[in-house]
Amino acid sequence: MYQRFVKRRVEEALSDTPVVLIVGPRRAGKTTLVRQMNEEGRSYITLDDQTVLAAAQSDPAGFIRGLDRVVIDEIQRAPDLLLAIKKTVDEDYRPGRFLLTGSANVLTLPRVADSLAGRMETIRMLPLARAEVEGATSTFLDRLFEGKLRGDRAAMVGDDLVRLVLLGGFPEAIARESERRRQDWVRAYLTSVLTRDLRDIADLEKLTDLPKFVRLLAEHSGQLVNYSQFGSSINVTYKTAQRYIGLLEQIFLIATLQPWYTNALKRIAKTPKLHFLDSGVLAAARGLTFDRVKADRGTFGALLESFVFSEVLKLMSGSDLRLAPYHFRDQQSHEADLVLERDDGTIVGIEVKASATVKASDFGGLKTLSDACGGKFAFGIVLYDGTDVVPFGERIAAAPLSCLWR
Repeated sequence: MYQRFVKRRVEEALSDTPVVLIVGPRRAGKTTLVRQMNEEGRSYITLDDQTVLAAAQSDPAGFIRGLDRVVIDEIQRAPDLLLAIKKTVDEDYRPGRFLLTGSANVLTLPRVADSLAGRMETIRMLPLARAEVEGATSTFLDRLFEGKLRGDRAAMVGDDLVRLVLLGGFPEAIARESERRRQDWVRAYLTSVLTRDLRDIADLEKLTDLPKFVRLLAEHSGQLVNYSQFGSSINVTYKTAQRYIGLLEQIFLIATLQPWYTNALKRIAKTPKLHFLDSGVLAAARGLTFDRVKADRGTFGALLESFVFSEVLKLMSGSDLRLAPYHFRDQQSHEADLVLERDDGTIVGIEVKASATVKASDFGGLKTLSDACGGKFAFGIVLYDGTDVVPFGERIAAAPLSCLWR
């Protein structure tokens, strides 16, 4: 069984907060994690059970009455339970009373958005990080802010790196031995989340274009969001495309990465960037296999960038650092794929390169970012398909991609 980064945070939250909600994609491992808590003396209820769901939906207050130290799995299926939980928590504020999971972000629903403010801690749990798969404790984020990254002579490079990125992080996909069987699982997963999970939060009769829309977004992963372009491609309006993307974010299939900008630079792009939250899902949505990527290495860059984005988010979920992720791009197309801002305003930049060689010109965006940040800029790296850390100037270097999980 994998040791998940978020487990410590969940345990800490339960020690001082009445309600803890773990949110993330379906099949990411949330149920496995909370069942471990079940073994520690908590009762377990899943709303995937139709009889239990019917009881919860018909009488939320009665369903919650008398429950204590309980796990409720898939809370998005009966979001009105959150209102009933609020009432009982207001009457009895003891910590650790409710541990909830959700495969859709119920906190975006208007009727429950503010119901548990100040009473609940929400923890995001994504599919497996590579460090979790290897049973390692990654110190990447701390070392990045300190500017003390290390080389890795045993780094995964070349074809091994391609296979790793195509694998993704879902436990059930990883457990399958062949690429064909993994992609079969991912396709079935996509069908499930685009119907079952969305049924809990949206009117599906108006969402028949979503499978085609997901394939379109997969072709634009790692690019700036253009709602008009996305909408026109499937003959829907700007607002409909915007709504579709919002729904796909709610079920944790994709994420939009907001731009970092400062008044020090007047001409900076202020458009968010699109990413899939799992590189294996992205590959399947684009129909990319190992042989196809080998035949056209140009397809690997977008996969790798989304892989790095997701890995960093997973590391953030288990880190004591308080970080906010952004991307950076100016009008001259100088860019950094990922910008991390610490709560004290300190900045690091990450550029992703699907190549074994790095040139000085690859650092243009990081240098522009450094100039804009001034003394707040701690370090910038180009992650590449190699084994050594190579300095390219003050506070910038090339570093192996495997730094993420070493």
